[in-house]
Amino acid sequence: MKAVRVENGRPTLVEAETPQGDGVVVNVVSASICGSDFHLMEMGAVEGRIIGHEFAGTTPDGTAVAIEPTIGCGACGYCVAGERLDCRSGGSLLGVRADGGMAEQVLVDPAMLVALPAGLAVADAALVEPLAVAAHGIGRVGVSAGDRVAVIGAGPIGLATVAILRDRGIEPVLFARYDHQKIAGEALGASLAGDDGFDVVIDAVGTTASIAEAVERIKRRGRIGLVGATWQPASIDMNLCRNEVSIVPAMGYSGVAPNRDFDQAARVLAERPDIAKIMVTHRFPLDGVVEGFATAADRAAGAIKVLFEI
Repeated sequence: MKAVRVENGRPTLVEAETPQGDGVVVNVVSASICGSDFHLMEMGAVEGRIIGHEFAGTTPDGTAVAIEPTIGCGACGYCVAGERLDCRSGGSLLGVRADGGMAEQVLVDPAMLVALPAGLAVADAALVEPLAVAAHGIGRVGVSAGDRVAVIGAGPIGLATVAILRDRGIEPVLFARYDHQKIAGEALGASLAGDDGFDVVIDAVGTTASIAEAVERIKRRGRIGLVGATWQPASIDMNLCRNEVSIVPAMGYSGVAPNRDFDQAARVLAERPDIAKIMVTHRFPLDGVVEGFATAADRAAGAIKVLFEI
């Protein structure tokens, strides 16, 4: 089967063995590129691995599914509670510790299957994963009705955060870098203008500069939700302490069916098909892996979400 494996630090189209073993073989229909894929390749953490943790497809009986790619033992207290990334044996993801979804087929644990709502196209359902990340981050920071909320950063996770907030009846103010991101944010329901003094600021970037901006925009004793991963050490200034601001980090997703972050994300995407039209800017066949990753790496040129149709 065709697959994208990391070789010498680069995503490479290869002919791989068809997966076999215990679990469910999913025929992959869509898989998208995550910004973390670039960091993991640079770190050498996925060398020799078939990558991809944002994907959807069909099971042998034809059921359309997204995949919650978290790997855990399945038996410890964390796993039973739906917190597999906190697994006592060491949680991880498909595409990182085991072969992932940028392939024609992938073998998954049945617990990873998330049945798609009626009407949600499998070709768009790779977006369920980033929407689940956003849902988890919003839940962690505790956004409530009536909160004034800002989102810093309008990459895929920032825009997914806007979409989930709008589903909850909240119109966030979005602070974006590029014009095409601002257009997408407005189309998803964000405002582009708002005073500082927010109750909640969600940082979807995860750098020293973005955290400083969040601290500047938050009100005293406000809450910052950090959904952007800090791949490099980030610094904070004295204003965080002086204003008694809380920072609440979030990573991945959690929950037990039918109330997983993935379940909520799938529902939102099914109810708002325009989300995929707005966020997916480029689609490639798996053969277009080199062009696809080059496109995804150039945010300034207009890419938001790059997706492989398989």
